[in-house]
Amino acid sequence: MAASGQVVQIDGRRLRVTNLDKVVYPETGTTKGEILAYVSRVAQVMLPHVRGRPVTRKRWVDGVGTADAPAESFFTKQLEQGAPDWVRRMPIEHSDGPGQSKNVKEYPLADDTATLVWFAQIAALELHVPQWRFTHSGGRGGPDRLVLDLDPGPGVGLAECAEVARIARGILSGMGLEPMPVTSGSKGIHLYARLPNADDGTGLQSSDEVSAVAKELARLIEADHPDLATRTMAKSARGGKVFIDWSQNSASKTTIAPYSLRGRARPWVAAPRTWEELDDPGLRQLEFDEVLERVDAGIDPLAALAPPSTALTSYLAKRDAAKTPEPMPTTAVAGNPGAPRFVIQEHHASRLHYDLRIERDGVLISWAVPKGVPETPDRNHLAVMTEPHPLEYLTFEGEIPRGEYGADSMTVWDTGTVALEKWRDDEVIGTFTGQAGGRLGSARLALIRTEGEGEKSQWLLHRMKDAGGHPPASQRRRVSPAPERHRRSPAREAAIPAEAPASEEAPIRPMLSETGSPGLARGYDWAEIKWDGVRAIGTWADGRLTLRARSGTDITARYPELTADGAPHLPASDAVIDGEIVAFDAQGRPSFTRLQNRMHLTRGREIEREVVRTPVVYLLFDLMRLDGHDLTRMPLRQRRKLLEQLASDLDAPVQVPPVFDDLDAAMEMSGRYGLEGVVAKDPESAYRPGARSTSWLKLKHTRTQEVVVVGIRPGQGNRRDGIGSLLLAVPDDDGALRYVGRVGTGFTDRMLSDLNARLDPLRTSTPGLDGVPAPDASDAEWVRPELVGEVEFANWSPSGILRHSRWRGLRPDKSPEEVRRES
Repeated sequence: MAASGQVVQIDGRRLRVTNLDKVVYPETGTTKGEILAYVSRVAQVMLPHVRGRPVTRKRWVDGVGTADAPAESFFTKQLEQGAPDWVRRMPIEHSDGPGQSKNVKEYPLADDTATLVWFAQIAALELHVPQWRFTHSGGRGGPDRLVLDLDPGPGVGLAECAEVARIARGILSGMGLEPMPVTSGSKGIHLYARLPNADDGTGLQSSDEVSAVAKELARLIEADHPDLATRTMAKSARGGKVFIDWSQNSASKTTIAPYSLRGRARPWVAAPRTWEELDDPGLRQLEFDEVLERVDAGIDPLAALAPPSTALTSYLAKRDAAKTPEPMPTTAVAGNPGAPRFVIQEHHASRLHYDLRIERDGVLISWAVPKGVPETPDRNHLAVMTEPHPLEYLTFEGEIPRGEYGADSMTVWDTGTVALEKWRDDEVIGTFTGQAGGRLGSARLALIRTEGEGEKSQWLLHRMKDAGGHPPASQRRRVSPAPERHRRSPAREAAIPAEAPASEEAPIRPMLSETGSPGLARGYDWAEIKWDGVRAIGTWADGRLTLRARSGTDITARYPELTADGAPHLPASDAVIDGEIVAFDAQGRPSFTRLQNRMHLTRGREIEREVVRTPVVYLLFDLMRLDGHDLTRMPLRQRRKLLEQLASDLDAPVQVPPVFDDLDAAMEMSGRYGLEGVVAKDPESAYRPGARSTSWLKLKHTRTQEVVVVGIRPGQGNRRDGIGSLLLAVPDDDGALRYVGRVGTGFTDRMLSDLNARLDPLRTSTPGLDGVPAPDASDAEWVRPELVGEVEFANWSPSGILRHSRWRGLRPDKSPEEVRRES
C-alpha cells in the first residue's frame, strides 16, 4: 500500500489510513496493516473495558525497534491536533504542582471501533486508562473496578506472579469480589475485580477509598508471604519478589487496557486469561495473533468485568412488565454479526406516527417520525430521538394497554438491514433495504440532528437520491413554466427601459469592489452586509436557474436546493441576478468554513448528503437583466427596486437582504454580530460587468487576503504523512508572483484531504517563483501556481510577509490572475 493510503469506512465513519506495509515490530515483521486489522477485530471485546474512560496513549511513530535496540516512544494525554471530529473527547483539569496554575487537557475517549483504529493509525500502540469512567454529566465517576499490578522483580517470573494472584484471589473472594487475571503483555499479571456500581454504571466508592483497600490487601499478602511478595515500590526491595502495585487505583493513575498491544520487541497483548491457564507451568505472554484466535473462538475471560449496560435504563423506567407485553431485557446484548438491522413500526399512540429503529451497540437507537419516511428527496420530515429500545423490538407487534407509556397498537411497517455509510453523534447515513415486497423497498436515508442532544433531540429525516444522483423515476417531476401570475405587472413594465434584448453570447461577469475605508465611503448612504460566501451570477431562463461562479464555472449542480425541480421560481421569463451563496453556522452567522463543505463537491451523492447537512441561502443584491432587457446602465437604486419586486414572493433559500442607509450603523451592527464587514455603494452607480470600481467599497473588520498556493511543507507528528503548511504568493503589479509566507493552521481534516487531492496533480520539481527564504524552501515540495485560497491574518511585515495567518479555505471561484494584495 502506498504511503498516501486510502480512506476506509468503519461503522459509518470515514478514516484515512496510510503506510499499511510499514513494519512496526521488526522481530516478527508485523506491519501496520496487521495492527489495524487486529484492533478492528478485538474491538467488540475491548470496548467495554475502555468506553467512557479518558485514554492516555503511548506512541511509537518509527516502530518499536528490537529487544537490543528499542525505538523511542512518548506518552500523550492531550488529544492530538487534527484528530477526526467524531472522536469523543472530554476535558480534565490538571495542576502543574502546589501553588501552580491549573490547565485543562482534552482527552480522547475510545467509545467505538473507529476511534480504536485511529489510535492504531497514529501509532498509539498502548492505550492506558484509569479505573473510573466519566459520568453522564461529564464529571469523574467513582472507580467501577479494583486493580492490582503484580510486577516480577529480578529472579522471578510469571509463575511467581500467578502464585501471588491466587493468594489475592482467596482474599478478594472472601470479600465478595471475584478477580480475573490478565497477563500484562510485558512481564507480569494484572488482577481486576468488579466493584458495586450505581445505576449509571459508576462506582459507589471514591478512588481514595478503593486505593486504601488495595493497599491493605497488598500489606496482608506481604505480611503472610514476606519471601514472595512486597508492596514496597523501591526497586532495591524487589529482588526475588513480586511487587504488588496497589497505587494504580488512584484517580490520577492509569493501567494498560485489556486487549491493548504493548510496545515490546514482540506484539504481545494485555491478554485476559482463565484461572486454569494460570496453573500452567508454561504460562507466558500472548501475541496478538494468538489473542485473535481466542476472540474468534468466543473466548473472553474478562466478559464478566464489563460494566453493566445502562442503555435500556430509560426504556425500563417508563414501562411496567406486569402491565405491558413489550420485551423487558435488563441489558444490551451482542448484536448481529452482519449488517445492522432496522425496523419501522406504525404506532397508533395519541396520534399516528412511525418509529424508526436502527441496531447499534446491542440496542435499537430510536426516533419517532410523525410523518414517516419522506417519499421524495425534496421533502424532509421531522424525527425526534427517543430512548434506545431492546433488540427484541425488531419483531415486536402488539397492543400496549391504555394508561401505559405509548399506549395503543403497534405493527411492523417494514424491517430489514442497513448498509451504513456514516454514524456520528449528529448524522446517520445508510441504505435501508426492507423485506421483499415491503413498503420501503430500498432507500438511502440521512438523519441529521438539528437541535438538542439525546432523548427529545430533533433531527431531519431526508431521503437521498439513488446512486445515479437522481430520485426514483416514479418520483421525478416535470418542470412547469412560470404560472400566469408571474407575468410582468404594469408598474414593472413601465420601469423597464424599452431597449433591444441583450445578447446571449457570454455570461455576465460580476462587478467587483475595491478595498476602502469609512472615510472614502462617507458620501454613500447605501451599505450592504458583506456575507462571506461565494459570489454567484444567476441566470433564470425557461423555468430554470443556472448558477455561475465569478470565474465563469457552471456551479448549478452543486446547489440543487436553488436550482433543481421544486426550487423557488422567479416571476419572469428571463433574468440575470447577482448574489452570494452563503452557509450559516449554529449561531446564524455566515461561515466560509462551513461553505467549504459544499463549494468543491461535484459528485451527486456527496452533494445530496451536504444539501441537508450544510444548507445554503442565495442572497441577492443586484439585477442586471430582466425579461430581455439590459439593466446594467440603470442606477443601482432603481435596479434594487425591481429586484425587490421580482423576489417579493420568493421563499428561502433565495432572499433579498436589507440595505442600510447609515454606514456607521451598518458597520456597528456587523461588528457586534461578528460579521466580516460591509460593502458601501453609490446608489446612483451603474453595473459594470467584470470591472473593479470605487463605486463599491468593501470595509472589513478582519483582514483577509487571497493567495496563490506555490508549495507544500511536509507535516510533523499526526500530520507526518500529509501537509504541514502551504507556501503562499500574491502577484505584484506586473503579475509576477511574490512570496508572502506560509500558513499551517486553520485546516480541518476534510480541508487537508481535499487539498491533497487537488495539489497532487500540480506537483512540479521547480518553484514557480523566486525569493522564497532558505528555511521555507529547504524541504518544500513545489506545485504549479494554479490554486487560489484565502487566509485571515494580523498584519503585513515590513518585508511583505503575512503575520499570524490562518487558512480560511479554497477560492475555486477565482483565478491566480485575479488575486491582488489587499490594501
